[in-house]
Amino acid sequence: MSNNCKTCVFKSKATQTLGDENLDQLSCNNATVDFRKGDSIIKQGMFSTNVVYLRSGLAKIHITGPYHEQIVRIVKAPCYLGLPTTIGDKINQYSITAIKDVEVCFIDFNAFRRLLQETEHFSYEIILELCRNELDAIRRCANRTQKQTRGNIADVILEFANNIFESDVFTLPVSQSEIGNLVDASRESISRTLAEFHKDGIIKFSGKKIEILNKKSLLLISQTG
Repeated sequence: MSNNCKTCVFKSKATQTLGDENLDQLSCNNATVDFRKGDSIIKQGMFSTNVVYLRSGLAKIHITGPYHEQIVRIVKAPCYLGLPTTIGDKINQYSITAIKDVEVCFIDFNAFRRLLQETEHFSYEIILELCRNELDAIRRCANRTQKQTRGNIADVILEFANNIFESDVFTLPVSQSEIGNLVDASRESISRTLAEFHKDGIIKFSGKKIEILNKKSLLLISQTG
């Protein structure tokens, strides 16, 4: 289905800078598609012809490497997906899969490129988003390789609480195996660490539900690694 960008409540910061004429052009060059949990939004190795904007829901970015598939990041709407691939390479360098039901806006790349060329403020906001994503990727890489499992798990819990769900009580949207993949640890290590946090009174953990009881301790574990 098409999307009226003027009335969209999920506008990106970049889109919020556009005037009515540009919004009309954007409205004529996009389509909104619903995906269910587990559906593939972007497939690695496939040709990319659209800019992808995640309007609602959660998704995981993952890449198939030389030996196994690696989860790189979990993303929350609203945000653009795959901009480096779409703008820079045309071939998707990673896959993106819905981990909750999501709504995605596919924007024609030529229309998106015209906006980049013609509207300074729009281009600036896109550059800012790309810069933030690159800095975040560098930070995550350093943490993953230099912290122990306890520090990485503390980071994951804090990320879900502070940035994904904005609540200290939430249900994990991924399995323990997927968390292990995200932080380069075995499922057994994830299960053991969560059990230790529960025993120490840092979190309350039951099934996939987590409640943070002692955020100060969790932050200390995150900082010390």
